[in-house]
Amino acid sequence: MAGEASAAPAPAALHPWWHGYLTRLVVTDVVAVGVAVFGAYVVRFDPAGGATVDGRLSPSYLLVSVLIMWLWVFALVAGRTQDRRLVGSGPEEYQRVASVTWRVFAAIAILAYLLRMEIGRGYLAIAFPLGLVLLLVGRFVWRQWLHRAWARGDGWKRILVVGHRGKVEMLLADLARRPGAGYRAVGVCLPAGEAADGRVGDVPVIGAVEQAAAMARELRVDAVAVVGSDKVTTHTVRQLGWDLEGSGIDLALAMSLTDVAGPRVIMQPVSGLPLVYVDEPRFTGPKYLLKSVVDWVSALLITAVLSPLLLAIAVTVKMSSAGPVLYRQSRVGVNGKAFQMLKFRSMVVGAHERLAEVLAAEGVEEVGLFYKPKNDPRVTRVGRVLRRYSLDELPQLLNVLRGEMSLVGPRPQIDAEVAQYDRHAGRRLLVKPGMTGLWQISGRNDVSPEEGIRMDVYYVENWSLFGDAIILARTARVLLSGEGAR
Repeated sequence: MAGEASAAPAPAALHPWWHGYLTRLVVTDVVAVGVAVFGAYVVRFDPAGGATVDGRLSPSYLLVSVLIMWLWVFALVAGRTQDRRLVGSGPEEYQRVASVTWRVFAAIAILAYLLRMEIGRGYLAIAFPLGLVLLLVGRFVWRQWLHRAWARGDGWKRILVVGHRGKVEMLLADLARRPGAGYRAVGVCLPAGEAADGRVGDVPVIGAVEQAAAMARELRVDAVAVVGSDKVTTHTVRQLGWDLEGSGIDLALAMSLTDVAGPRVIMQPVSGLPLVYVDEPRFTGPKYLLKSVVDWVSALLITAVLSPLLLAIAVTVKMSSAGPVLYRQSRVGVNGKAFQMLKFRSMVVGAHERLAEVLAAEGVEEVGLFYKPKNDPRVTRVGRVLRRYSLDELPQLLNVLRGEMSLVGPRPQIDAEVAQYDRHAGRRLLVKPGMTGLWQISGRNDVSPEEGIRMDVYYVENWSLFGDAIILARTARVLLSGEGAR
């Protein structure tokens, strides 16, 4: 098989969607960096004045700006921030852009020190944050464009899945749950002894493992994904890699361990054996102190900006129906500690006393995880509008300022819901509850309890500040559309 592939190699797999997307990324990156660098130059210096750097070496700031611009662009390319396997989904793309950017400016500071050049701090203080923001905004805009293309069925990364039928089914199910990743399985290759025809789910079985490379070339897929199996040995995988050489087709190995983010995974080759270490999740320390500081400062700024809206909602709630403006309810927070969560009142007074009546009307015997009545007669007319756009949740900014909640985290639940937790769901309580979370940007009330728990536990164990920023940005979009609200 390997000999045949070497003797008559198929043409390299094409990635037409990627060529266009890469061009857009590169052009946008160059424009963002250019605007940042020369914007800082124009703001800090007179373009016609020929300003020069102070120190032993004194080039003009115009020359320095040109050099910084192309150093920055080169670093973005060399740092593989445009890698096709990286862009389009997840926070890693944004994290790599930020990492490359701060490394560039750290290198500039070190070089300036060694050459005894005193580059203006104000100039760098404008170029660095402005460029980073423009780069991240550009990546976000093109990511939305790509997601819309995927929604139309364009630009999907076609993959061939290789491995034992049971594990192939699990991988296909994971891909189906994550359409935002942009992968579409077009075929399956099973080990010898398993049926070499038929289908696995909706995907056709097109051959045996030994035929995978030939079928990948014939179908012109973007990647071959291999899932573990006793019959798919390391020799088989190595030979598959040889057969794919020169084709432009990626070889991906799918780990059996799921819901673990990249920063917790460490690859350590030992004598040719690729050992994968998984760091245990941590729930205390400097990382969480930074999260608390960012939460508090952000909540204070958001409260100040939204104060006119908060006042208007308070007046509307007070005038619309009898009762207090704010509703306080006991919720379970970090480590099982109860606290009083605040909301704008969206129901009639005494609504909690009618819960059994509402459950009976919907044929429900007890409160389940994430349960909310579909047609709740206790909700006021104003309350329906507030709930649709989650405006009733805004007073929880005060809970964040009091240190009881975070901006992002698992949504806090009542005692009756927490009483139903198993060990898996109980991990939601290892961090502060949040005003928004993964479930809220993934369908809100349309998400099943099982999927909601899975997403919350994934967040608890793998959160990052970049991930929080992405969730907050997507939350704003979801709330404006009212998507999944009830």
